[in-house]
Amino acid sequence: MSAFALLSLAACGSGHEQSAGGGGQQQMQQQAPKVDTITAEQTTVESVRSLPARVQPFAEAEIRPQVSGLIQSRLFTEGQQVEEGEALYQIEASEYAAAVESAEAALARAEATAENARQDAKRLERLANVNAVSQQTYDQAVAAQKQAEADVGMQKAALQRARIDLARTKIRSPISGQIGRSRFTPGALVTASQAEPLARVVQLDPIYVDMTAASSEVLKWRQDVAQGQIQTIGEGQVVPVTVRLEDGEEYPIRGKLEFSEVSVDQEAGTVIVRAQVPNPDGLILPGMFVKAEFSAGQLEGVILVPQRAVQRTPKGEPYVFVVSDEGTAEQAMIETDGTQGSDWIVTSGLESGQRVIVSGFQRVRAGAPVEVAGPDPSNMTAMTREAKAVTPE
Repeated sequence: MSAFALLSLAACGSGHEQSAGGGGQQQMQQQAPKVDTITAEQTTVESVRSLPARVQPFAEAEIRPQVSGLIQSRLFTEGQQVEEGEALYQIEASEYAAAVESAEAALARAEATAENARQDAKRLERLANVNAVSQQTYDQAVAAQKQAEADVGMQKAALQRARIDLARTKIRSPISGQIGRSRFTPGALVTASQAEPLARVVQLDPIYVDMTAASSEVLKWRQDVAQGQIQTIGEGQVVPVTVRLEDGEEYPIRGKLEFSEVSVDQEAGTVIVRAQVPNPDGLILPGMFVKAEFSAGQLEGVILVPQRAVQRTPKGEPYVFVVSDEGTAEQAMIETDGTQGSDWIVTSGLESGQRVIVSGFQRVRAGAPVEVAGPDPSNMTAMTREAKAVTPE
């Protein structure tokens, strides 16, 4: 009886331990969080740069008077399109017309004096040849002739200057473009080369979009090109630029990249990259703040990862979780180079074939087991990325 009881107790104890052990394994399996993954695949994408920009006129001219006087009339309508050479203002011209007449009279008198001096020099030359007059007298006559001819030249220049001043009483536009408001009205007194302009003319089609890029970003871009990480567009090819207006809408006409500054702004540490954009309807105005995007080349061998899968350390360093061959979650530090759509462009830290956790990582710990929920949706992701990728020619 006692031996039977002992055997029974031993059997019960053994069964209880087995039951407890099996429950612990099931509990561990149940605690493994379920995650969704994608398979990392290398591809080629455009290296798109999106930069803040400010609009500048293609050409600009401040209209200032070059002679002094009263404004007699304004010859344009504010806000209208004006052509190069078109008259904008008329300054009272009677004084300048009188100056032209006076210069013409002075020139006529100088020409008469010069003609008389030439005749005298000719007569004295014949007398000097037969020793009828002294050589000194003849030399003085020649000098008087040259002086009279010089006076003629001076009076011609004075007449030309007077005519220029008279022409300047009609103030004309030096460029074609749209003219703004007039800051002076008829009857106002203006002076030559005054500080305040009468009006301003700007050419709006095409127009310049000046993008501001950090010098460090430009330096990194050039280093990536030098190292072959970015394949630039060939020489002679136009780099298209897309402009987004202040309300976020995309401007329907694309521009082209022009140039960047050759020096860095010492105060801001920035470089200006300029684009030229057609503006036939005048929708883009000088002074507007916009965003401009252009392709800086092609990034080869990169991996696209959904933005929701990328996390950051307290120091701001990006990382993702990947599923190891043993079924555990591992932390992978990555480097990114901008975005494409809803994906980060990962340039290092991942390899093709790795399974990247894209959801459920909130409960994931590095080194802990995870359970991939359902089939790996990498096929769908690959199709999406293939549509986005740019295949090099």
